[in-house]
Amino acid sequence: MGKIAFLFSGQGAQYTGMGRDLADNIEVSRKVFQEADEAVGFPISEMCFEGPQEELDKTENTQPAILTTSIAALRALESFDIKADIAAGLSLGEYSALVCSGSMEFKKAVALVKKRGKYMQEAVPEGVGTMAAVMGLDYLTIENVCRDCETVGIVEPSNINCPGQVVIGGEIKAVEAACQHLKEKGARRVVKLSVSAPFHTSMLKPAAEKLELELNKFNIGRFSIPVVTNVTGEIIKSSKDVKALLKKQVMSTVLFEKCINTMLKVGADTFVEIGPGKVLSGFVKKIDRKVTLLNVQDMDSLNNAVQILKNR
Repeated sequence: MGKIAFLFSGQGAQYTGMGRDLADNIEVSRKVFQEADEAVGFPISEMCFEGPQEELDKTENTQPAILTTSIAALRALESFDIKADIAAGLSLGEYSALVCSGSMEFKKAVALVKKRGKYMQEAVPEGVGTMAAVMGLDYLTIENVCRDCETVGIVEPSNINCPGQVVIGGEIKAVEAACQHLKEKGARRVVKLSVSAPFHTSMLKPAAEKLELELNKFNIGRFSIPVVTNVTGEIIKSSKDVKALLKKQVMSTVLFEKCINTMLKVGADTFVEIGPGKVLSGFVKKIDRKVTLLNVQDMDSLNNAVQILKNR
C-alpha cells in the first residue's frame, strides 16, 4: 500500500468562517483555537470564524489564522487514528507540517508565524513590490525573462507550483516589464496577485534576518515523520537544519512541484490537503493525475476523508 502524505495550506487560502464547523463539533479542534487565542494574545478564533475579511487578509493575521485552522483540522483527523507518513506545506504551510511532525510545538509556532507575517509585511513598503502568476510557460523561459528584466529592477521566480504555473515577484516596474515579455514569449495567462509584498524573493531579506533572531530562541524537536522543505524540495535531514531552512524560505523560491515529486518518489499515493481551500490539490493533480486527493477543512470533508482513508 502507498503512503499517505499530508499537505498544508499557505497564505491566500483564508476565508471568513474557516475552522468554525470543526471547532463547533470536535473537542480537540476547539482546544487548538483556544490555545491559539492564548498564544497570540487576542481572539484569533473569532477572526477566523467571523472576520472581517480585510482583517483576516492582513499578513500578520493571515499566517497564524491559517496555521491554527490547519492544526485544528489535523487534530480532528488524528482523532480518528489517521496519521501521515510524510508531510509538507506551501510556504507558511511548512510550519503546519513541522507541527504535524512533532518537531515544533503548536503554541510556539503560532506566536512565531504572527511575527513572521509582521516581518514579511514590513520588509517591503506598500506600493513597492508585487507578484504575478504565469501560466503555460516553462520554468527556464521564465527564469531567463526575469534575468533580462533585472535592468529595470528586482524580479525573480518566487514559487514553482506545478507544470505550467510559476509565480514571479519583485519591484512593480520590473514585474510589469517581465509580464509583458512573458506574454510575448507565449504565456497563456499572466495574472497579477493581490499581495502586500513580493514574498519569497531577495527583497524579503530584512524579514528573514528578523525571523532568524526569533528562531534562535526556539527548540526544534525530533521528527516523528519526514518533512519536505520548500527551500530544496527534499526531505529535511535533521532537526538541526530547520532554523536555517526557515530563515532562507522567506526569501528564496518555493519549490513546491519538487516537494510533491519527492513525496511521490518515496511512495506517496494519497495526498490529504489539510486546512482552508483546495489550491494544493489542484497543483498535485497537474503533477500526477493518478494519486488519490482528499482535503480536510470542515465536517463534510473530514467525514469523507476518514471514510476513504479507513477503507484503504
